[in-house]
Amino acid sequence: MATSQGSPHDGVAPLRAGSGHDFWMRRLHSLSGIIPVGAFLLEHILVSNSQAINGPHAYFLQVKFLGSLPFVLALEAFGIWLPILFHALYGFHIWMKGESNLGNYPFTGNYLYTLQRWTGGIAFAYICWHMYSLRFTGIDLHENPAASFGKVQMELQNPFFLVFYIVGLASASWHFAYGIWLFSAKWGIVTGEKARKRLLAVSLAMFVLLCGVGMASLAKFITTPQQPVQGEELQKIVDSK
Repeated sequence: MATSQGSPHDGVAPLRAGSGHDFWMRRLHSLSGIIPVGAFLLEHILVSNSQAINGPHAYFLQVKFLGSLPFVLALEAFGIWLPILFHALYGFHIWMKGESNLGNYPFTGNYLYTLQRWTGGIAFAYICWHMYSLRFTGIDLHENPAASFGKVQMELQNPFFLVFYIVGLASASWHFAYGIWLFSAKWGIVTGEKARKRLLAVSLAMFVLLCGVGMASLAKFITTPQQPVQGEELQKIVDSK
């Protein structure tokens, strides 16, 4: 016997053919988790933040490139902020309407599905703080990309924010990685128990990859001598670029 959450084996029910506002909103929510939100997460961790591993100069060049993109504010608003806001808020709506079936079916899939909900909430809080802190407080990194490495370093000096970064990074990585499995199962892209198990292994590997690169970037920020964030030293760096 299955509940509204899905079968006891996979913990998630597929999207079925139908009509109505809720059906299409759920489809859009599922899709938005892959494109553009998931695509942004991949770029942010595996491309942009990974440049920190190569040092302050490489990170500066990446931040400078992103800040120089045409219509950067529109790209951020419509490609990042609004999609994340929609995906998160509608995700909370689905969460509040749903009922966990862990009590009836204490299988792995259901635990992972419940973990997906909680990591989504943590990731949303982390992303909101991360964007607000680095994008809208203190020195403007679009105008002063040379200060980007030092600004992150200063935030990570606070043990609370360091732990918050680690937990938030892990939560966002898990939410996206397992979200790939959920998306494929719900849309019928992968069918059959063996195929789903293989995809779950790929999703777990993606989680390890994202966490590994993200933690390596954090380690570089922490172990590198503090870089200037403002003042004469920063101006010399800007002039030298």
